[in-house]
Amino acid sequence: MTQLDPATQTELEAAAFRRLLKHLDEHKEVQNIDLMILADFCRNCLSKWLVAAAGERDVELDYEAAREWVYGMPYAEWKEKHQPPATPEQLAAFEAKQKT
Repeated sequence: MTQLDPATQTELEAAAFRRLLKHLDEHKEVQNIDLMILADFCRNCLSKWLVAAAGERDVELDYEAAREWVYGMPYAEWKEKHQPPATPEQLAAFEAKQKT
């Protein structure tokens, strides 16, 4: 990749992050546990990373506000509408992943 100035790099990274959030929003059928099994991160991880990034810059951002940013709605609402209970197979795969 060619050298980018820091502002352009930040803009591209921000655009990619926004696209990731849009992609996750368009694929609500992909459950957090599936993301954790396959990629070792989920929507909640993204929320925690936002809080950490804000803290590194002395910006206040609480976890629930970050989750609303990532989920596009309050987490409790998203969970009720889009997150069924994990299946026994998902739980087993997640448990196996934790042992590796």
